[in-house]
Amino acid sequence: MCNPWWLPSILQRESDRECVSERFFGTIAAQTRSREPGHPTGLDRFGSMQPTNIRNPDYFHKVVDCQWACPAHTPVPEYIRLIAQQRYTEAYMINWESNVFPGILGRTCDRPCEPACRRVRTEEKPVAICRLKRVTADHRGDISNYLPKVPRRKNGKRIALLGAGPASLAVARDLLPLGYEVDMFERDPAGGGMMRSQIPAFRLPSDVLEEEVDLIVNMGVNTHYGQDITSMREMLDRGYDAYFVGTGAPRGRDLSLPGRSEVDAHVSIGIDWLASVAFGHTDSIQGKVIVMGGGNTAMDCCRTSKRLGAEQVTVVVRSAFEVMKASDWEKEDAMAEGIPIINNRPPKEFVHENGRFKGIVFACVRPVEEGGRLKYVPSGEPDVFMECDHVLMAIGQENHCPWIERDLGIEFDKWDCPILDEESLQSTNPKVFFGGDSALGPENIIWASAHAHRAAISIHLFCQGRDPRKDRPPPGVNLISQKMGIHEWSYDAEHDPSKRYIVPHAHLDRSLTKIK
Repeated sequence: MCNPWWLPSILQRESDRECVSERFFGTIAAQTRSREPGHPTGLDRFGSMQPTNIRNPDYFHKVVDCQWACPAHTPVPEYIRLIAQQRYTEAYMINWESNVFPGILGRTCDRPCEPACRRVRTEEKPVAICRLKRVTADHRGDISNYLPKVPRRKNGKRIALLGAGPASLAVARDLLPLGYEVDMFERDPAGGGMMRSQIPAFRLPSDVLEEEVDLIVNMGVNTHYGQDITSMREMLDRGYDAYFVGTGAPRGRDLSLPGRSEVDAHVSIGIDWLASVAFGHTDSIQGKVIVMGGGNTAMDCCRTSKRLGAEQVTVVVRSAFEVMKASDWEKEDAMAEGIPIINNRPPKEFVHENGRFKGIVFACVRPVEEGGRLKYVPSGEPDVFMECDHVLMAIGQENHCPWIERDLGIEFDKWDCPILDEESLQSTNPKVFFGGDSALGPENIIWASAHAHRAAISIHLFCQGRDPRKDRPPPGVNLISQKMGIHEWSYDAEHDPSKRYIVPHAHLDRSLTKIK
């Protein structure tokens, strides 16, 4: 996508690159004949080829598969080419412009861009797009001259950001250069949200997190840390011009099974336990640990348990290995640390005896495809009892907004999620916008960045008295292809079958003794 309206001229495309969109509220200048109605292939009724319809700017994004697959539409070929030229600072800023957290995402992103990479058509593995973000962050120089300028004279509009996670931070970054007064409220003692509380420090070093959070906060955010939000009505009474809710999906799911309540002292909800570790309240775990769940949170729980002294750690998943929600590389890292993952085992009962927790009984199932979907049926094997001392429950997260009173004009659906306009992320109360996990359920950080850009545009339009949906600017594009030009092809057209190398890991004797 094109550069934000506030990006300094030093980062703008070179003079020979013509941008189709005008700044911010620009319109698409390139006009062309559209395909005839009813002929989406571009052929008319006589079979003649018609010009490609480029009225919709998405066309220019879709032809670059990895960029289109990225929710924030990061221009992947552009920053990789800059890395190849050892222009790490510019490559970092290309990332910062679109995805906001290059150093963080370079270590934690779910990588939706990589399955779309065209390299998999000729080689086994895609380009290491995610890790190359980390390269830009680790090798960049001084970026102070590239950062947007925040005006000292404000525009008179005040915005409240509820939560200090990735979505709220990205909204602040987009709105501050436009002169908005931005107040951010967070119950934790520091900003970052789930990036701080749910991602272990051995995956995301604290200095990387602090640097990219502070980069935005220091632009002029008025932070209110350690302030728990208990009433949306009270927040609305403060009279802000608009509100952005970026409080995440803070409630981890639990199970209602026989024996569960009797062993409550031995069961922890995964995201709550990770937060307790992150803020120093928990520094050890003893005995045999079972982690229930197959997502990235489960992988973080099992690897953290290993580092905090657990005698034995086992991950038990109700589904098949191939359909686990955890990223492939997260599963690989867990197994490389000697943590077994046992699949097709739904839990049946928590076993206790004389007030002492003994373990869990699991059923044995097998996946069967039925109507294009997997269905799990009994395998005929006897139930399995697994002994353990502590259970970490990482079976999913859900939205939880008990602090939003239900008589404020903010409507919720049957899943307790806010009813939003998908494009603008505006709620049924016009002043309130949502983004990140609190909007559409748990997703990766890259989705929070994408939501934030949409919400920031909507908030700006709303505060200017315009319609956040009807008056939205078209996506920006430029006329320069992300593909290499003729002169580059003259020297770089040779196919390179280089293997994809994994990021080197420290030896387990060292890595498993450190939580950071």
